[in-house]
Amino acid sequence: MSVEELREVLRQALMQVAPEADFGSLDPERRFRDQLDFDSVDFLNFALSLQERLGISIPEEDFPALGTLAGCLRYLGQRRDTAPPP
Repeated sequence: MSVEELREVLRQALMQVAPEADFGSLDPERRFRDQLDFDSVDFLNFALSLQERLGISIPEEDFPALGTLAGCLRYLGQRRDTAPPP
């Protein structure tokens, strides 16, 4: 999966939880909860959506890495690079 494809998956997952979000204007280093008023339930739904869309399991202890757009791209990019071939 390319970085652009991963960004699209992130956009879709965010839009599912925060349909009013303007993905293009997100500060990649600022926490989602500060930009989108995410609460813990929203964040859990976001993480579960990522797992479903990407077909991966994200351990709860890794959830803090998903708190920003840049963090998501780093974490999921590493997961993509270390995933066994299908």
